[in-house]
Amino acid sequence: MSIDKTQIRHAATVIVLRDRLTDPHILMGQRGAKAVFMPNKFVFPGGAVDAGDADVSLGTPMGSPCADRLLDESPEDMTHALGVAAIRELFEETGQVLGQPGTWDGEVPADWVDFAATGHVPHAAPLQFVFRAITPPGRPRRFDARFFLIDADDLVSDPDDFSAASDELSHLQWVSLAQARSFDMPFITEVVLSEIQARVGDTSPPASVPFFNNNDEESLFARLHGKPQDR
Repeated sequence: MSIDKTQIRHAATVIVLRDRLTDPHILMGQRGAKAVFMPNKFVFPGGAVDAGDADVSLGTPMGSPCADRLLDESPEDMTHALGVAAIRELFEETGQVLGQPGTWDGEVPADWVDFAATGHVPHAAPLQFVFRAITPPGRPRRFDARFFLIDADDLVSDPDDFSAASDELSHLQWVSLAQARSFDMPFITEVVLSEIQARVGDTSPPASVPFFNNNDEESLFARLHGKPQDR
């Protein structure tokens, strides 16, 4: 049996939910036609964890039970780095700021200069861990992706202002949950959408987190319950 040697990278994805109790919408954008991974697909903002993410200080850490569930089925504690990556990717791809007022200690990392210029430090407490999936074998890139849910009210930026966004995602827009499935999106995004639709009226963390573990030998489905651990 052949084994897929493609490196699996840790990644963080952010689902921003707006007006959840009245007219729920989610923030999505379209990947470029020349993108190696999922070209032309509408996706949530997110991307791979960078080497420097572990060294960026958080104004507030991710809370329990979400932080504890990130440790399930994980050989290393990626909680801090995943929280940082989620906030960084959200800002880079959409210009939206998940932060709290504050000043940075020492030199600001190059990837964070524009974020720091807004007068904020990254704020991970609102990140709610809701889904995890490993890209199946045979894809040009593979990710161990953790999906985080926040409310648009958690943002300190104007949710309709995408002027600070990079060009990695085009057609940034608030998509109605009722109409989202009409967009061309990856299968896993559709699965995550179903989870979000089921949780629109509930602001508490889910009782457990779905985990699609597509390893090189078989595809497994599990639920991550988490338990407090010494880190």
